[in-house]
Amino acid sequence: MKLPPLKALPVFEAVARLNSFSLAAEELAVGQSAVSHQIKLLETYLGEPLFIRTGRYLALTDDGRQYLDAVSTALLQIERASEQLLGHEMARLRLSVFSSFAVRWLVPRLPALQKQWPQLDLSLEMSGGNPQLSDRVADCFITVRPDSSAFSYELLYTERLFPVCSQQYWQTLCREQEIDPALHLSPRASIHPSLLATYPLLSTHSIYNRAGGDWAAWFDVGGEPLPKGSRLQHFSHMLLALEAARYHQGIALTNDYMLSNRADSADFVRLPCHHLMTGDQFFFAWKTSRRHEPGIQILRRWLLDQSIESGLRHAAHA
Repeated sequence: MKLPPLKALPVFEAVARLNSFSLAAEELAVGQSAVSHQIKLLETYLGEPLFIRTGRYLALTDDGRQYLDAVSTALLQIERASEQLLGHEMARLRLSVFSSFAVRWLVPRLPALQKQWPQLDLSLEMSGGNPQLSDRVADCFITVRPDSSAFSYELLYTERLFPVCSQQYWQTLCREQEIDPALHLSPRASIHPSLLATYPLLSTHSIYNRAGGDWAAWFDVGGEPLPKGSRLQHFSHMLLALEAARYHQGIALTNDYMLSNRADSADFVRLPCHHLMTGDQFFFAWKTSRRHEPGIQILRRWLLDQSIESGLRHAAHA
């Protein structure tokens, strides 16, 4: 078996992760010259440069990025295998997750996870968009793009959007439109979409990446275009639109996980209207080569159980 200089591998991983020879030397408690020596040994062995060095600028080459993915995975597997053999039961995992999914659905459930699985040390890496599936980013992911053949996926939720407003706003709307305030409690009740267009519509730009795209798609499903002259208020993120709805600023489109099992969910009324399937599906993703790691399998099973218990998997088939 022909192996590279093994002492150089954790040094390479540290330099790449920290993007600094000096910070890597500090973390590894060695001199910077020792770090430089190990990187030179590794580059000489591979016959390829791993870093681009221009003055103070340091970056991985294309070969370096590819090599880092493989090395990071190998080092993590060695660490996990050693911990198991030594009898260390603590499983440390980094989960990259969308900020809205984390804040509204996952974080409120973490105390239950910690109580059920105290040996699982989970840290969250917040992601504004779809995360890059790489060990450099996290150990596992919540993603809407199951497109990497190196990963396995568990479906948690198929997204649908529906209109909501605050309890106070609903009472005002019912009074002005002469609607029974209990109408939203009836599963078969419905109000015409055009009625909503007479009120401010709180729009989330990031859903369709165009102004008013969410409401235009919602009206289209209802069989009519977004009425001209609709009063749209634009927000970059669904969290912001939902907060605006909470404070009686209009009607927002939101999804199931944003209102799932939260103490403040009672602040909102889901209007008796149709829903819109966005086509997005949320998956728990993990590298297939790490499928036997106990921590990943514990988290996978727990997330699936929680998605079923909270109604997300049920919502996917509604």
